[in-house]
Parts: sequence; C-alpha cells; structure tokens
Amino acid sequence: MPGAGHQKLLILDAGAQYAKVIDRKVRELMVESVIKPLSMSAEDIKAEGYHAVIISGGPQSVFGSNAPKYDPKLFELDVPILGICYGMQLINHVFGGKVETKGIREDGQFAIDIKNKSPLFQGLKEKTTVLLTHGDSVTEVASEFESIAKSPSGIVAAIENKKRRIYGVQFHPEVDLSEDGMHMLKNFLMGVAKFAGDFTRKCREEEAIKEIRDQVGKNDVLVLVSGGVDSAVCAALLKKAIGPEKIYAIHVDHGFMRKNESKTVVTALKDVGLDLKVLSVQNTFLKAKTKVDGKETPPLEECIRPEWKRKIIGDTFMVVSEEAIKGFKLDFNKVLLAQGTLRPDLIESASTVVSSNAQVIKTHHNDTALVRKLRDMGRIIEPLKDYHKDEVRELGKSLGLPEKLVWRHPFPGPGLAIRILCADKPYGITMEEVKKTAGELKKYNKDGIFATLLPTRSVGVQGDARSYKQLCALTSSSSNPDWKSLFHLAKEIPKKVHNVNRVVYVYGEPIKESYLTSITETRLNQGTSDQLREADDIVTQMLIENKLVKKVAQLPVILFPCDFGIKGSRGIAIRTFITNDFMTGVPAIPDKDLPASVLRKMNDKIIKNVKGISRVCYDLTSKPPATTEWE
Repeated sequence: MPGAGHQKLLILDAGAQYAKVIDRKVRELMVESVIKPLSMSAEDIKAEGYHAVIISGGPQSVFGSNAPKYDPKLFELDVPILGICYGMQLINHVFGGKVETKGIREDGQFAIDIKNKSPLFQGLKEKTTVLLTHGDSVTEVASEFESIAKSPSGIVAAIENKKRRIYGVQFHPEVDLSEDGMHMLKNFLMGVAKFAGDFTRKCREEEAIKEIRDQVGKNDVLVLVSGGVDSAVCAALLKKAIGPEKIYAIHVDHGFMRKNESKTVVTALKDVGLDLKVLSVQNTFLKAKTKVDGKETPPLEECIRPEWKRKIIGDTFMVVSEEAIKGFKLDFNKVLLAQGTLRPDLIESASTVVSSNAQVIKTHHNDTALVRKLRDMGRIIEPLKDYHKDEVRELGKSLGLPEKLVWRHPFPGPGLAIRILCADKPYGITMEEVKKTAGELKKYNKDGIFATLLPTRSVGVQGDARSYKQLCALTSSSSNPDWKSLFHLAKEIPKKVHNVNRVVYVYGEPIKESYLTSITETRLNQGTSDQLREADDIVTQMLIENKLVKKVAQLPVILFPCDFGIKGSRGIAIRTFITNDFMTGVPAIPDKDLPASVLRKMNDKIIKNVKGISRVCYDLTSKPPATTEWE
C-alpha cells in the first residue's frame, strides 16, 4: 500500500455514487485514504491499522433485504467514525435508534440548522447549505447519541456520540453542493481523528509511472485516443513511462465526432510527440450489435435504449481495437489496451474496481462487460483509474501538455451518439400518468411562467440510484425571463413531481399546453449526426469567441425528438455544467456565470442555421437529480 508510513483513513463503501469523491476530498486535506467494501471485517480493519473510518452513503435501506453486509464489531474498534447518509442511518440502527421510510424525500440543496458547538461543526454558523438525497430518515435517535442538525422538514440531519467519537450526517459533506462540507471533513479528520495531514500529492505521478512500468513489462500498448483530455493525458503518461517505441496510438472515428474533431486530435497528439493512426469506421459502428443479458441487440442505427447504445459502442471499440492490433501485426497475447478511464466513469458504471455495492447510473463505453472481461484477464491498463477530472488536468499540466488541450471540455467516447436521444414513440409512461403528472405541474403556472410536460425522457441520479424520467419545460411570457424564479422551480419540481428528473427553459413563445404529445422519430444516422454536429459547433465557437470556455466545466449539446408542434422537427438542449468533481454540479446562471445575451445568440443562430430545429432549450437542473449527460 503506497505511503505506508502515513496514517490511513478507511472509507467503507455502502454503494455510494460519491464514494470516490469522499476519497478525493480527503486527499485534498492531505490524508491517505483507501476504499474497501462495507463488509470488511473488523479484524482486518484492526490488522491494517486504519486511523479512522468513514462509512459512505448508498441506495439501500438499512432494514431492507438487500442491505449491504457489515461487521457489527466495527463499532467496538475505538476509532473515530463518520457515517454519511446511509452511513448515519446504519450507525443509528446499530445503536438501537429507528430508521424509517418517510412520506417525503429530500433531494437537492437545503439550508439546515446545526449545533455549532459540536466538534463536527466547530467554526460554522448556525445554518449551512448542504446536499440531501434520501428517502429513509432517522425518526428516533439512538439513546447514546444526540441530534446535532435538523433539515427544514424537521428531519434529523446529523447525530453525534462525543465519547465514542462517532458522528453521522444525513447529507453529503463531500460534494461541492454542501457549501461547508470541506470544513466539516477537516473538523472530523484533523479535529476529531487527529490526522497529521502530511500525505502530499507530489508522488502521484511517480506512483502512476511505476504502476505502468510494472504492468506493461515487455508488452506493447495500444492506446485509444478520443482527443479529450483523459485519453491525451493517458497517452502522454504512457509515453513518459515506457517511451513512444512501445506505444501504438489510434483514434477511432466512429462517425459521432464533433465538427473537425479528428483533424484537431491528430494535430494535438503530434504536438506531444505521438503519431496517431485514424480509423474511419462509421459504417462498422452503425451496423454493430452486441449481446445484453444473453440476447442480441438491434444494430446501433436502429437502437432506441440508451444503455444498449452505450454497450454496443463500448464493445465495438474493443472489436475495432483487435482489428487494429492485426493491422499493426502485433502479437495479440503481448499487447495491452490502454484507456483514459477515470474513477467517476467506474463509479457510475458500478464497476467492481471501485465498489461491489454501487448501482449503475449509466454504462460508460470504457467499462462494458467485454472491457471488464479484458480487465479480469489483465489485458487493460488504466493509469488514470484513481483520478478525477480536476486531478487529470493538473497531471496534464505537469506532463507539459498544451493548455488548449488540458482545458478542453470533456467529450464522451461514444461522442454525439449519446447526445442524440433516440425514440420511436412519445413518453415512457401511460397517458393516465402523463395527464396526472401534467396536472401536478399546473400549480407552477404563475407570474407569466408555464410548466409543460414533454414527451422525452432523460437519465438522472436520485438517492444514489439511476432514474429514467420525463422532461419538464418552462416557458415565459417575457422575452427576458426571470432566471431566479426559473431556477427555483427547477429545484422544486423534481422534489414534488416524481415523474420528472430534469427541467429546462425553452426559448421562444410560451407553451401554454400542460403536456405535448408529438415527436419526430429519431435514430442514429448521418442526418441526425450532422444536425447535432452543426448545433454543437455553433455553441462551441461562440464559447471560444467570447472567451467563456473556462467558465463552465462541460457543455453538452443535445438533440432530442420533441417537435414542439412542428412536424418533422426536433429540439436542441444546451446543458451548461459547473463542477470541480464531476460527480455533482450546477448549471451556469445566466448573467452570473455566462452572459444571457450570448445564450440568446446561440439560440438565434441555431434556429437560423440548423435545418429542422424547432426550439432551443437551456437545462436548469443540477446533478443530482439530473446527470451531466441526458443519456
């Protein structure tokens, strides 16, 4: 274990999407941490000498049949323990308190009341804004514990037992949406647990290089370069570790790249000393199939389901890679496949590399069943698998990569394919549910703002689990909308209207119908790809021209099948995303983070120049409850 001379924190994973974010935040405080499953025995914990324990959140109920296994002797080890979300409920349950499913969920940012004399909240005011995302709640605090925080709904938000040095919080201090979260983690680690905080990051690059050299040995390495920062840093790190002679770099043009993307990629990689072979295999991908749960999928060009699309693309990447090996005349048994996989990719795919408990939010193209099989065979090398995006950027800088490459917005390996929402019929719920949901939205029609249910679904993450729910559109009778009211509604609607996980503002005339029913049948083909490619390029070029690239961490542009009453047309969505950890984040606020005038010009230019687009939308939803991408 690296850094064996340092005090170590143990993170016991109960299936949280944010387990690695806890780890990253802890590293920021210069404390070494290790993630293990919640089932780890108390005997092993003691033997490995952990200085303190954090129990993560998770999607299960402590009283449910699928609750993760744990060793009750953990709580007899006399080490400081912090339970987060599920972790707090487990602590309360173990010590005899009550945990129940309440009639109300709490999903989103809330201002909670805290007792700031608690060591956990020392130095804070009596109110703080945090991210809550739970359905179960502590309804009776265990007898040895005291409630030290309450949510606006009066639900217990934190507990403590000072004598045992055991604390629990219902919210997520590890995410950016919890404004004083780092302060609380520091209070626990430095104040309660007395960590020295001497685990610096200077050895990270050396450790990664050593791991590459040990794993590669005498093998050659085939690296898939998408052109994004992750694969570029992966390639540059490999070059530094083993030299360019053993590296075979390929760029797969699957037909879903951004405008002029492949040319840009080749130039960028030449600048860092790597020759890149471009494989133009658009038709191969469109015709590709795969197997899911033993059954063959339709070809990608006919596929509707988002998870199938991702799995087909991921598996086809592997097939194309094998063909590339043959083209290079390499010995298949002496080649490793390198990927720029990051920790959030693995967490969202529920990979066992990170967790045995996490639920799938979406399958990443670099973590499909076939990739996992190759990984189990030791034939995949992922030097960035312990890194988050911000850490990769720092590593890229230290490796001498140009700033324009390091600061490129993330672009998914499947490319525009997962930014084209495919559908052959409206809605994913019955018309009875549509009308009921539309009725629930009517109460939000006020002050010139109208809420409308759209016949489109998108992926979200709620309570550490995947959701696949409907889209709500907000329109305004004013050409200068009240953004504050719109964002307030975007926060409230997914909490109260359970069939909705994403809210958008639609530019143009107000839509006064409570729900829309018509769509344009949409699948992956040259036409839909070109349609999105043009809209995406307009948004990208306007960001560059207005020097706004660094104002947002990511800006997906999405093509979706809602026709807004114009037969044969589709909608475009602009999804701005501000984050440090890419596990949670918020949209940019017009005239605070981005000029509203630039967003308006994006809308006008797309409507004028991209054939077949009826409306442009601006995504108002944070993560959670919505994911960064729509699929």
